[in-house]
Amino acid sequence: VSTSHLQLATFALGTVGWILCTVSMGIVEWRVWHVDNTTIISSGIAWVGIWKVCFISYLHVSPGYKEQFCHKFSGYDSSIPHEIYAAQGLLLLAMFMGLLGLTATILALRNVYMGITHKTLITRFFLVGGFSYIFAGLCVLIPVSWNFSSVMHNQSIAFPSSYYMPSSPAAQEAGAAIPMGIVAVILLLLSGTFSLSYRFPVTTNTIMK
Repeated sequence: VSTSHLQLATFALGTVGWILCTVSMGIVEWRVWHVDNTTIISSGIAWVGIWKVCFISYLHVSPGYKEQFCHKFSGYDSSIPHEIYAAQGLLLLAMFMGLLGLTATILALRNVYMGITHKTLITRFFLVGGFSYIFAGLCVLIPVSWNFSSVMHNQSIAFPSSYYMPSSPAAQEAGAAIPMGIVAVILLLLSGTFSLSYRFPVTTNTIMK
């Protein structure tokens, strides 16, 4: 137990990183668009996420949203840029791999704290957890970096007319999901590194299998 304090921190960091990854995937604030024409986009601000685009409108209101219009992206919308569809798949994969890492870490720590001195089993659980965390972190890093680059270059999106969105904003900035994703990447990569650093203690009183 005395040799696994770092791995216990791994579980805590991995849990927070996985939660941030999941939350960033669900919120719409990936790109914040500032538009000049406020006829439909009443607030002059629209939010472009990886699943939908939303804005405040007094003319068009989506069911369940008070004064807010949202349009979900369809798989056949060829005008939607590749980084958005890539983010959908990679973040779903990151969520799964992060969950796998958490499960493997829990099983390893369970054996450690219950005194089950099975060297191979514990080490393999930590290895699976470490590689899962690192892979999940990389899956988050790619879409976060790609979308942040698109924001910095103020890239336009040719939305279909049904979206009621202009093809390009007057200006745009990174939304809350991007810094949240960056923090998730850091925590997941740290968790993976700490998990892979575990070394089973060698003592004369321990029977290793």
